[in-house]
Amino acid sequence: MNDVTVDEVTGEARSLRPVVSDLGLGGQRRRAVAWISGLAVLLVLSVVLGVGVGAVAIGPGSVARIIGHHLLGTPGTVTWSLPQDAIVWQVRLPRVLLGAFVGAGLAVCGTALQAMVRNMLADPYLLGINSGASSGAAAAILFGIGVGAGENTLPFTAFLGALAASFLVFLIARSGGRVTSVRLLLAGVAVGYALYALTSFLIFASDSAEGARSVMFWLLGSLGLAHWGFSLNVVMAVVALTVGLLTLWGRRLDALSIGDETALTLGISPDRFRTVLLLVVSLCIGVLVAASGSIGFVGLVVPHLARRLVGATHARVVPVAALLGGIFIIWADAIARTLLQPQELPIGIITSLVGAPFLLVLIRRLHATSA
Repeated sequence: MNDVTVDEVTGEARSLRPVVSDLGLGGQRRRAVAWISGLAVLLVLSVVLGVGVGAVAIGPGSVARIIGHHLLGTPGTVTWSLPQDAIVWQVRLPRVLLGAFVGAGLAVCGTALQAMVRNMLADPYLLGINSGASSGAAAAILFGIGVGAGENTLPFTAFLGALAASFLVFLIARSGGRVTSVRLLLAGVAVGYALYALTSFLIFASDSAEGARSVMFWLLGSLGLAHWGFSLNVVMAVVALTVGLLTLWGRRLDALSIGDETALTLGISPDRFRTVLLLVVSLCIGVLVAASGSIGFVGLVVPHLARRLVGATHARVVPVAALLGGIFIIWADAIARTLLQPQELPIGIITSLVGAPFLLVLIRRLHATSA
């Protein structure tokens, strides 16, 4: 009965389904499914090809067989050498996987932040969490703070710095009684600048030139710390959980991006949801920066590309942004590893070279729209 209506003039029964199809909702869903499926295949191909790129080039067929041998124990004749096996499985695959998850995490966190503060120029740097992680890492590298954590000293201290920064931002934003978009924006900028100054002071106060160089390289981002173990497992678990939650919260993000009044009308508490979002995003960014350093522009550029592909509905934007972010970082890291061989460029240089022109184009379009 709900799918049929009666014409008041002719008395004929007509289906409502054509009306629904005219809205284009079915087409939008099919388009989103097609993009997600295509990007998922492209991500798998990027992993295989990215593992093969480096000072020692390894063909994609050999890479796929080595990975299949370790993951599935596929039988057959071993056609690769032991050095190739070690390069693929022990060195490059953990690095490429870390890059894929870091890119996905930064992209979806940028998507959530842009909805949370209703600013299309927002990115994970906005909350000062990157600066907090950088200060913690600088203290570990230059002054040996946290050496008791062993090989996880750098990620551990960076994560503590990120947590401290996010807690400080939350306290400042909450000081007025409500966690509003403007308070979050201003608190994040203020805390970020203060912690960046602290990191610069630590570098200046250190007598170690090599330590200062290591800090600067880490500040620009690097996947060189990737290895099989606890830290990589944590990154994958946190990013997967964040992507899942943000996808489930798609309608809430849609409402929040429109305005607090709309959210209240739909029964969503903007302050409470914004606080929960801040906690989830802060945790994810803290883990990512602790594992890879500060990689800029991913959380700014990728969400806009995702919206152009599947529209503004966050339930579709989030998974598309995650896939695009993973692909982007895999290839940015491949370029960083091979452009100036045998030297390795910080990955943040590559992402900035891509992101800066995009930002200029975006600003120009926003100016044209407002005019």
